[in-house]
Amino acid sequence: MPSSSSNQTATINSILPPVPEFFSFQKRNTVIMDVWSWICELPESESWNENGENSLSFELATHLRHSMKLKAERTLAKPSDDDSSEASLLLSFSLQYFSSSSPSNEEADPKSSETTLWVSEKCNLSQDQPFLPLVLQILQEIISRAPNYPGYDCSSCPRSQLQTLKPEPVSWILDSHSQESFSSFFNLIFLTRLFWLCVFEAPSEVGSLYFRSLLSPNLETFSCKHAPVLKTFFLSVGTDVELCFMRTFSYMLAKSLLFRDIGMGALTPAKPTSVSKLGVSYATESHGMWILKGYIPVNAMDCVVSNRRPNVEKNPFYTLIEPKESVLKYTLAHQQLEAVIQFEYKAAFCDGFIQVQANLDNIRLHVVKLGFKNKGDGSQVNEEDVLLKEKHFPSRVRVWVGPEVGANYVGSLSLGRSTDNVEREVEMQKILQGSLGKVKVPKVKGKARMASKTKLKNWRWDQDVDGNAAVFDGILCDNTTGAEIATWKPPSGGGDNSNYLMMVNNFARRYSGGNRAFTKSGGVVFAGAEEFGGGGENGGGGVGWRLSKDMEGSVLKWRIGVQVWLSYFPNDVKASYFETRMVDWCDEVDLPLIPSKHT
Repeated sequence: MPSSSSNQTATINSILPPVPEFFSFQKRNTVIMDVWSWICELPESESWNENGENSLSFELATHLRHSMKLKAERTLAKPSDDDSSEASLLLSFSLQYFSSSSPSNEEADPKSSETTLWVSEKCNLSQDQPFLPLVLQILQEIISRAPNYPGYDCSSCPRSQLQTLKPEPVSWILDSHSQESFSSFFNLIFLTRLFWLCVFEAPSEVGSLYFRSLLSPNLETFSCKHAPVLKTFFLSVGTDVELCFMRTFSYMLAKSLLFRDIGMGALTPAKPTSVSKLGVSYATESHGMWILKGYIPVNAMDCVVSNRRPNVEKNPFYTLIEPKESVLKYTLAHQQLEAVIQFEYKAAFCDGFIQVQANLDNIRLHVVKLGFKNKGDGSQVNEEDVLLKEKHFPSRVRVWVGPEVGANYVGSLSLGRSTDNVEREVEMQKILQGSLGKVKVPKVKGKARMASKTKLKNWRWDQDVDGNAAVFDGILCDNTTGAEIATWKPPSGGGDNSNYLMMVNNFARRYSGGNRAFTKSGGVVFAGAEEFGGGGENGGGGVGWRLSKDMEGSVLKWRIGVQVWLSYFPNDVKASYFETRMVDWCDEVDLPLIPSKHT
């Protein structure tokens, strides 16, 4: 009789593309690439004269008889007048297959085949920014491939309406960053573009080589530590381009992590060193607002609660109870958390101190599907449509804001919200019954009834402090049992399953009905003044600090951070799988303490 594990493997094989034998995430014979530095050195490279040819190659990856190279071809353009001529550089991306009998043979095989998979636009070397067309082309091709799954969470403004990327913001980024700092950004967009090229537009061997020898050793490129140039890019091009870019970016990461987690056959999972650090977050100060944004694929978040079995901890993909739920887990892996935290701040210069106020303006948490609608007339409902509303949902959010750690210029911190006193209504009814008339024994009977009512909200909000930082903590609770969803676990020891069934029933069809705790798209939005009640000196649940007057005229660093928990319970399907995942982001923003003329 086949085992459950073999049944799961068969199910997974039916929904995933074939994986060649040499697919692996082991980091052998791989080097962290620096393509941008090589490109920048091309105009002055002496290799053109040494080779006597008009093409140079940069080896991206190699394995056995397969290699991947970026080739630069130099051609002379037609002269614009009789006295001058301009050289244009044509970069083409080519994949070479070597059919030599010995994989270790370093000599070129005359029978090897070379296939050109992608060609860039011409880059004019006489221009001030000769490689701007190359960067623009890669960015435009990434943005145009943004996942946009039609459905209940689809934007009212179709992504197809997004026009061509404007060159001015990208040109400014090239001018304002050094070659070294821009190199990490170029590696990121180059790897993202190669993903779509190698996985969807090339033979399977190309995709395997990409995952094995390119993506795995460069996985840290997609972590927050490379965000400075990306932050500048997002602030320059606007939110619409930012969303398209990050959904394309996260779709690639979701696929990569899914392949890594499967671990079938020759697949060797990579070290889970930086998986929880994948994704992008950044913070900025703009027009009196502190804004923190974060993006991460759901399966890159830390799993903190799950009903996974102990013997499958090493392989997160096989955490399901039934093989039929493999498709469900595959669907859940293609989701992205998009978080936006906004604080409105102001500084008042008083006699002897500076008063800094921060009001929570918005918390917006969305879980979007990363995928594409199958082409067709829409007359048939496929399995993906059935699982469309199977999504993780926000179950807790913890936001903090305050001065940098160790700041000695803070005199006091004032919160704007008290701890909740739960409102409870108690009704008591007394009934006294007696008999009147000519009776031998008087009869008197008394009855008392008491009933209590407690008003429960879906979300409970608290304010707290951590040093000089103010903390806003929102927790989703089951309004029937009062249980906190982010930390909920079924009773240990097995046996009675009624607790779990009640929880699943309470959160089934959670995106419909008048009492739902989420938007129709599956997210949550909290507006500060509305959620915390406004009023008082601090406004809508705001906080305040009194700073030393000596700080006047300086620009301080203020920290802002968030932790988000996402949970999953079955929504429309019958399944026994549940889990909770968590991610935390933290960054710095500026607090200018420069009095204006009107202060």
